[in-house]
Amino acid sequence: MVSKQRRHRYALILAGGRGTRFWPRSRKASAKQVLDLTGAGPLIRLTVERLLPLVEAQNILVLTSGELCEAVRRLLPEIPRRQILAEPAGRNTAPAIGLGAKILLDRDPQAVMGVFPADHHIGRAAAFRRLASAAWREAARGRMVLLGIEPRRPDTGYGYIEFPKNSLRPGSLEPAPVARFREKPDLATARRYLRSGNFLWNAGIFFWPAALYMERLRECLPETYSRIAALPAFGSRRFPQALAESFPGCDNISVDYAVLERTQGVVGLAAGDIGWSDLGSFEALYELAEKDAAGNASRGDLLALDASGNYADAAGKVVALLGVENLIVVDTPDALLVARRADAQRVGELVKALEGRGLKALL
Repeated sequence: MVSKQRRHRYALILAGGRGTRFWPRSRKASAKQVLDLTGAGPLIRLTVERLLPLVEAQNILVLTSGELCEAVRRLLPEIPRRQILAEPAGRNTAPAIGLGAKILLDRDPQAVMGVFPADHHIGRAAAFRRLASAAWREAARGRMVLLGIEPRRPDTGYGYIEFPKNSLRPGSLEPAPVARFREKPDLATARRYLRSGNFLWNAGIFFWPAALYMERLRECLPETYSRIAALPAFGSRRFPQALAESFPGCDNISVDYAVLERTQGVVGLAAGDIGWSDLGSFEALYELAEKDAAGNASRGDLLALDASGNYADAAGKVVALLGVENLIVVDTPDALLVARRADAQRVGELVKALEGRGLKALL
């Protein structure tokens, strides 16, 4: 028998991104979230498997892109097909979560939703589930809750969450009040955040009553709220056409900027060591991978002579590296990437350049 609390528990998985920093492995029709980048399975499949002990399959909603929708449905057979939905246009996380909240409220006015990226790595699933359960319980009390990750280095690629001094206890199931959201810092500022001990990385994992989110959306993005709230009931004949006509007019903005930074009373749980990575680039894959004595990592056969600190991915081929260091080498049937590991965050620039040249077949 499902407990009353669990009966109103829902998960929204956001799976609409393109993963351009993983080109040429990630493409529009086979983006990061449906790929097996770590050797453990497709990332969205792993995300759902982490959640299934906590939430019923019929209570999971997935928002993705039109190009990926059928691939996602094939990977997630236990989730009802209609609950894997293609957004008509990418409008960032604030409208996407609003759409998810509206769909869940059509079904259950008491819905308490967790919001999860489809493409993160979490190495310690049991520890994650303890935190997520605590966050759902706290959200059921009418609060907006987030999970934050204890910084491991002064990283300039993450947004940070500031908490009051001495309020954080990583791994604790007791929430702490959020003092302020901080944007991606420069290196000196990131080092200061790391030393202070009261900053967490923003993991993009959130929990709240669906009705509370819609209330905040109405206050913060009234035009977007109006478009979403006016949609017909999910599952009705009119819903797909109304969504296609209305959703592209929503604000293109993240939930952090639009809602969380303008909301008082947000609380956070410090996740502690759950083995989290946002898998934001090939550099993140390098960090997770097993390495040889010279620090080389490979998804396949690698021959490295006088080479160190390299990441290679060329399925079915031997990669031979001679006298090079700190490179990314990724080979696919129609494209080859060679880049410095220090430039891993810039790989998305290549996708923009390909678009500019009209090379659609490589996107």
